[in-house]
Amino acid sequence: MSDTTNPAPATVPPCGPIPLIDLVAQFRSQETEILAAVTKVFTEQKFILGEEVAQLEAESAAYCDARFAIGCASGTDALILALMACDLPPGGEVITSPFTFFATGSSIWRCGGKPVFVDIDPLSFNLDPSAVAAAVTANTRSIMPVHIFGQCAEMDPLWRLATRHGLSIVEDACQSIGAAYKGRKAGVLGSVGCFSYFPTKNLGGAGDGGLMTTDDEQIAKRLKRLRVHGDIGVYEHLEVGLNSRLDAIQAAVLRIKQRKLDEWTLARQRNARRYSMLFDEYGLLDVVTPPPVLPERRHVFNQYCVRITDGMRDTVLKSLRASQIGCGIYYPKPLHLQTCFGSLGYKAGMLPVAEKACTEVLALPIFPELREDQQEEVVKGLARAFGRKATRRPSAAVPKPKFLSTGDRVSNASEEDGWATR
Repeated sequence: MSDTTNPAPATVPPCGPIPLIDLVAQFRSQETEILAAVTKVFTEQKFILGEEVAQLEAESAAYCDARFAIGCASGTDALILALMACDLPPGGEVITSPFTFFATGSSIWRCGGKPVFVDIDPLSFNLDPSAVAAAVTANTRSIMPVHIFGQCAEMDPLWRLATRHGLSIVEDACQSIGAAYKGRKAGVLGSVGCFSYFPTKNLGGAGDGGLMTTDDEQIAKRLKRLRVHGDIGVYEHLEVGLNSRLDAIQAAVLRIKQRKLDEWTLARQRNARRYSMLFDEYGLLDVVTPPPVLPERRHVFNQYCVRITDGMRDTVLKSLRASQIGCGIYYPKPLHLQTCFGSLGYKAGMLPVAEKACTEVLALPIFPELREDQQEEVVKGLARAFGRKATRRPSAAVPKPKFLSTGDRVSNASEEDGWATR
């Protein structure tokens, strides 16, 4: 192994700074259509719910293979509303992941429930089903799997647990629109699926927004009621809900962008495959572990998070940023160790897999518009950060890594879509 204690000085890529996320390039590809859609909303002056939202809901339900889709104000609200619709009682326990965005845990807390954090699978970073099974108690009311970074959790054992114990499943699919598990889309893998339209998501709006999907007609009716203060019309309130309506402007923008979602997903998947081949060609697979695509999954790569071992993650992060190469940490501190959840009694060392992941993960650029030359410069920057020569090995054709081999398709987007391990 090369000496990694003295990385080479940072150099700005010849292609210029490389962002972690580039929303401007994406906007330019649909600028005319988006501005026309927004102008239409302003012309009609119909800003709250209305036809644009109804059309987005219908189109999103079809995309997710769900019977119903209900828009709301944010991904966080989607989680809160879903828990409310599933009748989470005060103090009811919801088993979930500590390795996720804060809203996963805060939504449970905000509803008066008790987050029960369990450890994760070291490969996928998703919930470890055996840990979930061990955490079920008489007070457990729901399981909230997080399809982290765009890859679905292992749902079969979670379904069996939920059925055995009479639990609801609220999917945190906020990073995973279009992802699939055994041929079924994220959003129909539980009682309610929750999505975020935050601008940096694979399908992002021009601000905040969220979506809930379900196959249960009664839950759908309740979600529609809860997002407007529990109102059934004419100021008749059956229960206390939220003010969580999706703006028509957001719906108009999202309807335009959703047309290209599968195209963008394919580009993210191609970028992921290219990273693995470049890591091999530059001799980095001993120090950089790419994210695997698990069997029978469609990974949509909202983030592309590698593992940097041997305590080198922060050094690599600093080197890449000095070279103006975008990168980030998802997530630097697990939820069970957050100050606000201190009363739950978790201590460092109790969920070691999640805690270790927080010290090793590093997100690299994966956005659809990422050019091949930019991607290679990211890999060269990694090589320099490890004190290695930023040159390809003089090898012949590099075989595709085994864990990125093509498997069964789970969508009709393209031959390249839905690749998985066999």
